[in-house]
Amino acid sequence: MIDAADAEADAAAREEIGESDGPLLRALVVVVDDHEDSALIGPIVCELLEEGDFHVDATVTVSGDEVEIRNALNTAVIGGVDLVISVGGVGVRARDVTPEATEPLLDRRLQGIEEALRTSGLSAGAADGGLSRGVAGVSGQTVVVNLANSRAAVRDGMATVIPLSHFIIDQINSEF
Repeated sequence: MIDAADAEADAAAREEIGESDGPLLRALVVVVDDHEDSALIGPIVCELLEEGDFHVDATVTVSGDEVEIRNALNTAVIGGVDLVISVGGVGVRARDVTPEATEPLLDRRLQGIEEALRTSGLSAGAADGGLSRGVAGVSGQTVVVNLANSRAAVRDGMATVIPLSHFIIDQINSEF
């Protein structure tokens, strides 16, 4: 149920982006700061989300700590965003714990998205995207996706995620 504050925020966001038709899709970006270029990745993800008809509520940067990552993702889910994209922490190093932080929050895994991201990453020459341990799924009414943090993996991953997330969000919303 949408309360008055949510409706007001939705109307303000629509006015800001010049949209008045259809439900506004909201997203949040979580940048796991495990890479020198992490600060540069958030704006790229936001731009791609906005091009994909999402309003980005915020970009949150967290350390590579499993509890911090889980808290940021959980806050996004509780906040009612339609899509949360996390970037970083999906490799094989000991400090890469984003999948471990994400998986307990998911009600349903979307393994097809996980595999599509890896396949398209390898095809695009983004080794980190192709070898990612990132997970994807649904938590409540929110689609959650982990991406690798290189520019190539983000650009390729978002091209895969955006149309699929629109489809999944439509399915989630049609249940109610």
